Amino acid sequence: MEKDLSHYRKSYEKSELLLSEVPENPMELFQKWFYEIDTHFTEDETNAMTLATIGLDGFPKSRVVLLKKYTYEGFIFYTNYNSEKGKAIEANPNVCLSFFWHGAERQIIIKGQAEKISENLSDGYFESRPRGSQLGALVSNQSDVVLDRQSLEKRLLELEAEYEGKEIPRPKHWGGFIVKPVEIEFWQGRPNRLHDRIRYQLQSDYNWLINRLSP
Repeated sequence: MEKDLSHYRKSYEKSELLLSEVPENPMELFQKWFYEIDTHFTEDETNAMTLATIGLDGFPKSRVVLLKKYTYEGFIFYTNYNSEKGKAIEANPNVCLSFFWHGAERQIIIKGQAEKISENLSDGYFESRPRGSQLGALVSNQSDVVLDRQSLEKRLLELEAEYEGKEIPRPKHWGGFIVKPVEIEFWQGRPNRLHDRIRYQLQSDYNWLINRLSP
């Protein structure tokens, strides 16, 4: 099987990113871009991000997860700590996050270190989830091999009956990670492949070195 994709091309012409106009802290620029995407490009799932880890087998692996909170300290998402990505992070907390918002021709790449958030914060988020999502966290031994889908659905029905009218507890193996950035790159598509790339590198105490990179 073969398919030539060399003719696939797109000219990026929607915006620009100038070094003279960026803030000193990258989280302020992240907040600005996130707001603009969320407001003006509703076809994008704004908080969908790609998380890349180094697996226990030595291979990198990327998957899309959902950003649930961001602060000056970092980016928070939730998962099963016993999943493939959870075990990978435990073994090697150096990860990469990336956002690609095709509608605005923008990309953000974040290098950082992941660590578990406090249990009370995970409890609070778990309590805010729909009951179906809460039960799903109990049903799924994420990344494990399963016999078939029917076995998952059967277990879900059993748990629905077990917890009918009751509060659903957060599994201890389920919770949040915060990725604390050490480098953030903002990419704005430009014509003729002369894209704007602005890189922030953490120095100390939230001081950032800012440079323009060649496209």
